[in-house]
Amino acid sequence: MTTPNLRAHGPAGTALALLYVFLWSSAFVPSRILSRLGQPLWVLTVRFALASALLALAVVLLRRPWPSTRGAWLQIAGYGLLANASYLGCTYEALRHLSSGMGAIIASTNPLLLALVAPAVLQEPLTPRKIAGLLLGFGGVLVAMAARAGTQAARPADVLLAFLGVVALVGSTLVFKRLRPAEDLLAANTLQLGAASVVLLPLAVLLEGAPRLHPTAEFLGSLTYLVLVMSLGASFLWFWLLRHGEASRVSAYYFLTPIFGLGLGALLLGESVRPLDGVGLAAVALGIVLVQSSRQPARPLADPGDRLPVED
Repeated sequence: MTTPNLRAHGPAGTALALLYVFLWSSAFVPSRILSRLGQPLWVLTVRFALASALLALAVVLLRRPWPSTRGAWLQIAGYGLLANASYLGCTYEALRHLSSGMGAIIASTNPLLLALVAPAVLQEPLTPRKIAGLLLGFGGVLVAMAARAGTQAARPADVLLAFLGVVALVGSTLVFKRLRPAEDLLAANTLQLGAASVVLLPLAVLLEGAPRLHPTAEFLGSLTYLVLVMSLGASFLWFWLLRHGEASRVSAYYFLTPIFGLGLGALLLGESVRPLDGVGLAAVALGIVLVQSSRQPARPLADPGDRLPVED
């Protein structure tokens, strides 16, 4: 995807990049609330359908171009299958029991996993600094799991399911790193969300039966936050970062995801924070910093300008 020459360096760009990472992290709290209602696939189906409809309206009103080829539509739909239906489907299923803080910690392994698979998929070198960062980062996740051993907050099956979601998200990044589609981002985001909703609908019917989503204040508040703040607000923030050349800053702040996630989970959901969490967080943060600061080739793998906006 192309980025205009206009760039916004300095404190404003950094502040907006930090805001985007904070919003991305904050999504785990309402996602956890909705997942505990027992029909996470229906929740995602409704969320994606609403967000896609609102974005479609924006595309029409702003007269943005829709993809012009069948191949582009298929690529965008495939991205929606991986980055939204698969990633968030696994994440929401895991959040039935997994704490939102633990979910954020697992999600923060995204740049670490990208660095791990880059040598085989994109022929990017695995430097000693990257290896050290990978070992520290994944070790930090194990420490956080150990801190919750014997509880329902980090059951191995839920951790594995959440990690499979991250694998799907990484897969979507790799696919679009190779394809590098040049479609309008607003229209593409509309289509990928719509495709994810269509894919999840039969799965929700098959696995969860008829929808039993009661419009309580908790349900409506969480869903509204995810649709308006995340699918619309955070997406438009992403567009600003992408168009002004500051999106590349975002990956440098991924280490804040588990910090924000654990803090918000403790503050809003009363989730416990254990002494070992500090050790795990420090290891994850240092691991991501080492991976991000390692010398990169001319076209880095995790440059957010090479992929569509990611939902959470």
